[in-house]
Amino acid sequence: MNSVTNVSTSYAMEMMGVAMAKTQQEEQGRQALQLLDGAASSSKQIQSSAPATGNLGQNINVKA
Repeated sequence: MNSVTNVSTSYAMEMMGVAMAKTQQEEQGRQALQLLDGAASSSKQIQSSAPATGNLGQNINVKA
């Protein structure tokens, strides 16, 4: 009977570990998506706040 209890306990602990690993992986996925969304929105804000005007900055005088 004792060996059955040990196997049952071992199985339960293994399942708990698997569940915790799955939860951690899902959280890391959510964080990665939030990081990508934040980077995309920052890029859009930079592009919209600084429109290109003519040829400003395209010619640089390196002889001066």
